[in-house]
Amino acid sequence: MSMERCILLIIKTMDKKSIIGLILIFGIFVGYMFWVAPSKEEMAERQRIYDSTMAANLEAQRVADSIEAAKARQDSLIAAGDTTVQGVQRRVQDMGVFNAAAQGEACTYPIITNRMTVEFNTLGAQVNRVVLKDYLTYDSNELVLITPSEDNMNLVFSTEDNRVVNTKDLVFTPYINGEPVDAESMRIGTVILNGDSVAVSFRAIIDSAASSYIEFLYTLRDASYEVDFDINFVKLEKVVRNTPYMDFTWQNRMLRQEKVNSGSRGKSNRNSDRERYYSSIYYKAPSDKSPDNLAMGQDKQKQVKTNLEWIAFKDQYFAAILNAEGSVPFENADIEVRTNKRDTARNYLTDMRAVIGIPYEQGNPHMHMGFYYGPTKLRDLRAMHRGYDRMLPLGWTIISKSISRWLIVPVFNLLEGFNWNYGIIIIVFTLLIRLVLLPLVFKSYQGGAIMRILKPEMDALNKKFPNPEQAMQKQQQMMALQKKAGYSPMAGCLPVLIQMPFLTAMFMFFPIAIELRQKPFLWCSDLSNYDSILDFGFNIPLYGDHISLFCLLMFGMQFFYTWYTMKQQAGTQSMPGMKFMMYFMPFMMLFIFNSQSAGLNLYYLVSLTFTMCTMMLIRRFTSEKKVRARMAAYDLKHQKDNGKKKKSSFAQRLEEMQKMAEQMQKEQNKKR
Repeated sequence: MSMERCILLIIKTMDKKSIIGLILIFGIFVGYMFWVAPSKEEMAERQRIYDSTMAANLEAQRVADSIEAAKARQDSLIAAGDTTVQGVQRRVQDMGVFNAAAQGEACTYPIITNRMTVEFNTLGAQVNRVVLKDYLTYDSNELVLITPSEDNMNLVFSTEDNRVVNTKDLVFTPYINGEPVDAESMRIGTVILNGDSVAVSFRAIIDSAASSYIEFLYTLRDASYEVDFDINFVKLEKVVRNTPYMDFTWQNRMLRQEKVNSGSRGKSNRNSDRERYYSSIYYKAPSDKSPDNLAMGQDKQKQVKTNLEWIAFKDQYFAAILNAEGSVPFENADIEVRTNKRDTARNYLTDMRAVIGIPYEQGNPHMHMGFYYGPTKLRDLRAMHRGYDRMLPLGWTIISKSISRWLIVPVFNLLEGFNWNYGIIIIVFTLLIRLVLLPLVFKSYQGGAIMRILKPEMDALNKKFPNPEQAMQKQQQMMALQKKAGYSPMAGCLPVLIQMPFLTAMFMFFPIAIELRQKPFLWCSDLSNYDSILDFGFNIPLYGDHISLFCLLMFGMQFFYTWYTMKQQAGTQSMPGMKFMMYFMPFMMLFIFNSQSAGLNLYYLVSLTFTMCTMMLIRRFTSEKKVRARMAAYDLKHQKDNGKKKKSSFAQRLEEMQKMAEQMQKEQNKKR
């Protein structure tokens, strides 16, 4: 049966109402189709979406093919033993819209100022190398503060499509003052002169119109060690995931800039390897007046969970500092100092690393920071008003730190203005300090002269009380004799105690005074380091591999000073242990100071010489006749007052304690 006959048969069997119902259903269906049909504008939008989807799929396939091809090429090169592709191999990964920025060849771009040369790497838009122009290493090579590495700087963030992007894997496009850099400029670099400044930006572009990109912007000035640093996310609101902060990794392989003897290299002892001892990471919180730091001279790691104003990688005389400009501090930081034992390079010092939480706000995606690459000269650091100057260890106590900061450093800077040789400055500086302290120590020196005059009486007391159980009586008689002569042992000890903060301040000041670095004087070529006149070629434990002449001269002067004072003092024969200790001290100083800076040894040499001359002059002009007359007047006065003046309660208690001590001494002697 044909199709037409079937349809006619169905129609014949249907009544009129059924036919009307079918017509209505068909009409409703046609009307609905017209009603839901898209307009011309909607059809055009669907076509555009379709076309872009197809293009994206084709691009993804092309990128995947290029990645696979690159991996295949790298695998073949690595199999052939080519290690030059290891850095590129890490960049072969799917980073979504940033895949285009991950391709290309990295190159370096130097910017030259009057103070330093800063070399940038387009791979990661990072500061690749910093060379300070006004300074050299101990062996006259250029002073490299930041050493080249692919991982010096890295910002980590997530995208909306759940990809993690590391900026160290992106190849950025360089711009100078907003204009693209040509190949010739990339090769020779850019020189900044006559107080000018330059803005160097690096952009990781993700679209063909170059309107959406990540930008690392550096601003350098001609006569400054500071570099402004900004990270900008331009039109990436729909690409970069909104997070409270992003992790910024900053690290550096620190190089050795100063001389050290072979047996002390890498030791954390201040008297052995001073440069390693003073190398540490410093950090300052907004609420703190002074910065904190990791343990000096040691490998340490710490999680800092508070806000931070700045973080510094510091060695003995130089520092690289990253600061949070403006009112928004860093969120937190993980910091670490680690020495790579496998790195046997002669100029290797240690590695420093900080992972810093940088606040991020999608509505204001601009991170404003700044770098400082330069010397740690106290006067210059203080002028920045950021607390950098408080990194310098100027003393162990508040008193010694204050003496260094407000007395020693200003006087030293004042003497610098005369343009003398720094050895002469140290000599004049030492004499000025000793003259300031002279009124404090005059009583002590005068007491030594009086003790020399009283030596016959003191010897007589030693003979009168030879037994140990008579020690208390002998001490009482000696104190009474000293009192008659107008000398108080406490009056002599107190000035010595007052001097201690000055001595510790000087001990801390000289090893960090960059003003002395590589400054010659007489036979010494560098007052900031030891002055070797003979190198052994081998290391003597605790002493070193050389002989320091300034240290040797200081030892000779101290030994002579000890001999002279011990000779003049009365009663030393009854204290052989003390006598041994006094003569042992110069030898101990010889071992401790042999590797110290020549400037510090020169200071102690001049100080001891001044002290010796002052003591000899005071003893020379202290009249024995006046001392004897004072003793006679004291006896006459106490004879008149004998029996009239009642002893004080304190004197009575002291006398009772002395009697009790004598009784205990007698009982101990009986038991023996």
